[in-house]
Amino acid sequence: MSKPHLVLSGVHRHYGEGERTVRVLESADLVVNSGELVALVAPSGAGKSTLLHLCGLLESPQSGEIEIVGHLTSKLGDRARTQLRRSTVGYVYQFHHLLPEFTALENVVMPQLIAGKAQADAEQRAMELLDLLGVAPRATHRPAELSGGEQQRIAIARAAANHPRVILADEPTGNLDPETSDKVFAALQSLIRNEGAAALIATHNYDLARKADRIITLKDGRVVAHTV
Repeated sequence: MSKPHLVLSGVHRHYGEGERTVRVLESADLVVNSGELVALVAPSGAGKSTLLHLCGLLESPQSGEIEIVGHLTSKLGDRARTQLRRSTVGYVYQFHHLLPEFTALENVVMPQLIAGKAQADAEQRAMELLDLLGVAPRATHRPAELSGGEQQRIAIARAAANHPRVILADEPTGNLDPETSDKVFAALQSLIRNEGAAALIATHNYDLARKADRIITLKDGRVVAHTV
């Protein structure tokens, strides 16, 4: 049976005070299991980014608990939260943010070296990921020499380089045409299955969302199932 890698229990998050208080999340609950891809579809301003930031420990809730691979985070200090985030969470953004002066391979190797992995092991892991995502032949090319879809697949490889248990993606295909979006999403889905990670992906693309294991949305500050 799959294990939950990401669990939110009764999470509250608001901004401001008094009459100016904006309540974004109200007693929000969410469970994402190993190997599961969950699509988050909601209107702009509904709190998608806030939810992703909370799941990635970039923000803290006012109350409630966020559990990542068995670690309860509500009482962790800043340093412990940072260490847990670095060791367990991978991010994919709408824009690839690859380092332009480095090759595709080097971009995927870099976070591994920062984490203390040996060069040879980091390069082997990078090539395995590039191969899985179908861009191994482009390993020696710099970002400017790659298509948008190739750049985004390499960004996904970089996010997965250190074996994160949780992968968070914010509109990862937002800048791509429909055909390329399908290829990138399929590559991401394959990676999640292969790695056994739990993934939460915010998207406005309903066609892609339907390919996820399930779809959620935000309503009145709560996480609820959504059918499209």
